[in-house]
Amino acid sequence: MLHKLVSAPISLVIKIGEKIKEEADKELYDLPTIQQKLIQLQMMYELEDISEEAYKTKEEELIMRYEIAKRMEMEQWEQMTKKK
Repeated sequence: MLHKLVSAPISLVIKIGEKIKEEADKELYDLPTIQQKLIQLQMMYELEDISEEAYKTKEEELIMRYEIAKRMEMEQWEQMTKKK
């Protein structure tokens, strides 16, 4: 009984942490979000709101995230097709 009282808050914190990570990953690796950010970045650069250096740095980061997201998507599809 005492074990359950002590471990319940810990397991709740773990579940909350997992949910936060899941939501952060969803935002970080959401393909439409990344595409939208790339478009916004391009517009900011064309309107000269950001420097070329800042543009290239951010673009590189977004493209890297896009590639990871695409890889994750392909892995999910492969897992789904293997289950069938």
